[in-house]
Amino acid sequence: MSFLDRFLPVWIIAAMILGLLLGRFVPGLDATLEAVKVGEVSLPIAIGLLVMMYPVLAKVRYDETSRITSDRRLMTLSIVLNWILGPALMFVLAWALLPDLPEYRTGLIIVGLARCIAMVLIWNDLACGDREAAAVLVAVNSLFQVLAFAGLGWFYLQVLPGWLGLPTTDVDFSVWAIFTSVLIFLGIPLLAGFLTRHFGEKAKGREWYESVLLPKLGPWALYGLLFTIVLLFALQGEAITSAPWDVARIALPLLAYFILMFGGSLLASRAAGLNYARSTTVAFTAAGNNFELAIAVAIGTFGITSGQALAGVVGPLIEVPVLVALVYLSLWAGRRLFPGDASVPTR
Repeated sequence: MSFLDRFLPVWIIAAMILGLLLGRFVPGLDATLEAVKVGEVSLPIAIGLLVMMYPVLAKVRYDETSRITSDRRLMTLSIVLNWILGPALMFVLAWALLPDLPEYRTGLIIVGLARCIAMVLIWNDLACGDREAAAVLVAVNSLFQVLAFAGLGWFYLQVLPGWLGLPTTDVDFSVWAIFTSVLIFLGIPLLAGFLTRHFGEKAKGREWYESVLLPKLGPWALYGLLFTIVLLFALQGEAITSAPWDVARIALPLLAYFILMFGGSLLASRAAGLNYARSTTVAFTAAGNNFELAIAVAIGTFGITSGQALAGVVGPLIEVPVLVALVYLSLWAGRRLFPGDASVPTR
């Protein structure tokens, strides 16, 4: 393993701390970062996300993705976990643990609807999941996000609470904003990764592409990840550090959500007969969330100073360290839950 890979948790923690300190003590930094946007996301953060995702998508063997879509167990399990169980679990946790904080509760429900299409590729790659399966499942999540996000938001914030005799929340999501987010943060790196592999293999062959070019591109995914983490935390550093008790209240249901979704998805995938690599991919795509979209929707609907926006901001504060820990947990559990499986990494 490279020096960067070996001490990745240290770099991630350092990036989080640096971002929080910058956001707290550098006057006007948040306004500077928000001055130029791509869709509803700060331009520097957008650049970080694209740099982060491109090398991972350049690793995908696109000629092998057809075997993923034909695996009905994989596709059905992922759709059920992401679009039925995931939002329902977040709804239950938000109401159970934040009954007295409606703004934070609404923000968490929005987070539960925004299924991951970005950082999950990094976590899956670090845990030696199936890259081709991850690319397909992220594409499926993106399609469902465009088609179902607004409808599910209406259901979980208005219809279901009304049925249960709970207070409802009026919302009006921008379908165009959701579509733009998916197009930019998945479409651009996906196209770039596909074209890089296509022309790279055409010019020099697969062996050269995977043994020479990819090792040079690979570290840029982690550079992009660390850069994005610094900016995400800098953007909301003051909001996070000025309300520590609120952050703790929001963090509790998020922590429960990540652990339950990941653990349950990994065990469900194993029970369905999937191997380690695909089970890991299903687990990470089910546990991760698209916080960029959730934050953009919360800000656009409720305002940048709203409790809903703060709940979205706290998301990566909890997700990043928890999913890094789950990378190591999946590698440890793989040897015990999938004995004899050739897809389990040896180190």
